[in-house]
Amino acid sequence: MSSSRKSNSSNFDWISFSLYFSLVVIGILMLYATDYKEGADLLDFTRSFQRQLVWVGISITVFLLALIVDWKVWSTFAYPIFGISIFLLLFVLIFGSEIKGAKAWIIMFGLSFQPSEFAKFATCLALSSFISSSRFSFSDLKSNVTLFGLIALPALLIMMQPDAGSAIVFGSFFVMFFRSGLTPAIYILGLSFILVFIFSLIYSPDVVMLALFIAGLFFYVYQIDNRLVWFLAVAIVSLAAGTLFFQGFRLPALLGLVALLTIFMIYLVQKRKSNYSIMLFSSIIILSVFSFVSNYAFHEFLAPHQKDRINVWLQPAKTDPHGSRYNLIQSQAAIGSGGLQGKGFLNGTMTKLNYVPEQSTDFIFSTIGEEQGFIGSIGIVILFTILLIRMTIIAERSRNKFILNYAYGFAGILFFHYFINIGMTMGLMPIVGIPLPFISKGGSSLLMFSLMMGVLLKMDMDRLSRL
Repeated sequence: MSSSRKSNSSNFDWISFSLYFSLVVIGILMLYATDYKEGADLLDFTRSFQRQLVWVGISITVFLLALIVDWKVWSTFAYPIFGISIFLLLFVLIFGSEIKGAKAWIIMFGLSFQPSEFAKFATCLALSSFISSSRFSFSDLKSNVTLFGLIALPALLIMMQPDAGSAIVFGSFFVMFFRSGLTPAIYILGLSFILVFIFSLIYSPDVVMLALFIAGLFFYVYQIDNRLVWFLAVAIVSLAAGTLFFQGFRLPALLGLVALLTIFMIYLVQKRKSNYSIMLFSSIIILSVFSFVSNYAFHEFLAPHQKDRINVWLQPAKTDPHGSRYNLIQSQAAIGSGGLQGKGFLNGTMTKLNYVPEQSTDFIFSTIGEEQGFIGSIGIVILFTILLIRMTIIAERSRNKFILNYAYGFAGILFFHYFINIGMTMGLMPIVGIPLPFISKGGSSLLMFSLMMGVLLKMDMDRLSRL
């Protein structure tokens, strides 16, 4: 037994631990900068920084406990833990405290806890256990329904709070699914829907339809012999259709392209390439309908503040710089003002004067950009990137499917959080209220990310186990 423990200890991933600890320390320093007031009492626990220190202590304790607990506990009790998370999500909808319009917190002993953060961990465990089981297969309909149900149930309950940001994170589990063998066609289709949704809001749906039809023609041409000749012919036809379209003859141009698409599809069916041609034609029609539905739903069903959030991202010129776009403008100004080396720790003028709303939570990266500059900002990105690489290494060197799935599930969650958070502070992603892991103020987030990190490192210590 002692030799086994010694062997396990020697397997401890000190690089990943150092990255985790470094990010936590950076978070403490940046939160101190946002909350800094000259002459303030460091022992005043009514202030946000001191309250966060309590969560740091709790989180590190939980991290260390996770290194002691046998990792098989998490695989054995994955489904009961998932059930507890669903119960907490239902509980918070009924008895939770409402903060900033979302009924998402349980407040006990002066500390607030967000069950949606626990649900990410619990769902990761449940999915890892389910995919690792011998009865699971992506080709089995029942398995797929169960799999997506495990994601949809907590995501829908979180949307009811409402907390769209946390709900979106559940899409990160498709990273795990990809590694486990889910067909790339699903990802191509999903990306197509996302792009159509975005372009349908920037441009009119019929413009999106024109682009889809032309793209479909070129995909068909790729399957035909003498493709160069046909490519030139389709290019000329597309140019003519585009000219007619923008000259006001939109319906004739679109109908002509549909007719040509139909001819190509029939031709390829006769050439025994029916599966590909029919699937492509069906996808184009579905995406065309989706572009109209997206545009209609955006204008008719979303509340004004919800439209503003999307417009701030996609069409900022249509938003009020003193209203919905104010946060982003101030965030971009703070990051830009830091220059190459930054203004120095505690010297951020925009940070001190609270120009950036939510600068300790969702917009903590703007403080980093102002005080630490481009060098400090890119340093944060590098730390997260290396940590993600280490997580994939942990996954791939494990002999256990549950550990592999859990590592990729956790990596997906971490990537979504840091990519969306940093992106939204610069206007590259929509502002959806997602914290920067280990750095943003928020006890629930820090606690659960620390727990997930501790569990992963404990799994890696026993990576040679097949059970």
